[in-house]
Amino acid sequence: MKPEVLLVCEDPPQMLPALEEHFTVHVQLDAHETDVLPAATNVRALITGTLVGADKRLIDSLAKIEIVACTGGHVDRIDVAAIQARGIPLTNAPGISAPDVAELGVALILGVSRRLVESHCFVRDGRWPDGEIGFGRRVGGKKVGILGLGAIGRIAARLLGAFDMDICYSGPRRKDDAPYPFFDDLVEMAHHVDFLLLSCPEAPETRNLVDAAVLKALGPEGILINVARGHVVDETALIEALAAGVIAGAGLDVFEDEPHVPEALIAMDNVILQAHVGAFTNEAKLEMVDVTMNNLLNHFAGQPLLSPVG
Repeated sequence: MKPEVLLVCEDPPQMLPALEEHFTVHVQLDAHETDVLPAATNVRALITGTLVGADKRLIDSLAKIEIVACTGGHVDRIDVAAIQARGIPLTNAPGISAPDVAELGVALILGVSRRLVESHCFVRDGRWPDGEIGFGRRVGGKKVGILGLGAIGRIAARLLGAFDMDICYSGPRRKDDAPYPFFDDLVEMAHHVDFLLLSCPEAPETRNLVDAAVLKALGPEGILINVARGHVVDETALIEALAAGVIAGAGLDVFEDEPHVPEALIAMDNVILQAHVGAFTNEAKLEMVDVTMNNLLNHFAGQPLLSPVG
């Protein structure tokens, strides 16, 4: 008999057919809001994603659970303490999407600087015959500050090096193996750079870390790029800074209240908006499914886990 598992996330979409080959799968995407889980009785594994997570109520409702598998790298929305209290292993798929998120960060730097979306709409809407759109900004040789020099930040730094950019970084601590200048003060780094690229994790200490003071330091020629999490930026302060010309523009893949984006941001021509698609590549999703499946199969076969957390 196939082990019963509970899937509470839609991403990656390839996960469900892969699971169905080896398990009896219960899909309950509203598991966090449901008081009684119909599938809970014999469920032995919980599969969730980085944005969905797993709270204590959900974990406690699964009496026979043996393993929790996260399809992504971040487990900050999973109650790890509740899992550990029951001695349940937790696995993830770390580092897989880092190249994809870094690529999007670089694309947003280019897109905002060279006004790619603006120019596309200018041509598509038939406005070109009436005049020119105006100038963009060169990227090559400019200064970029990276907030969070983890896997994503390091890959972004390497890619941006191809544009002869002057790279520096900030974070909770200096990285001894990093060849870039370190700023322990984010305002100071923002004042020093032309681009501020956010790639730090979601944590209480990063909430509203980029506030009005940081944006003011970034300045009227500065551009903010956020491929981290929406709450890292004080969204109200950002809207005010963009509207007043405190900074030149922004490229945003994440927002404070996703999928709801403030109308003020949608209306701005100097902002490129994305639907939290940093990790949305076919290659990344297939690798996530592969790692998640191998963790589950190894568990039920009594073999070591590929990527245990903790």
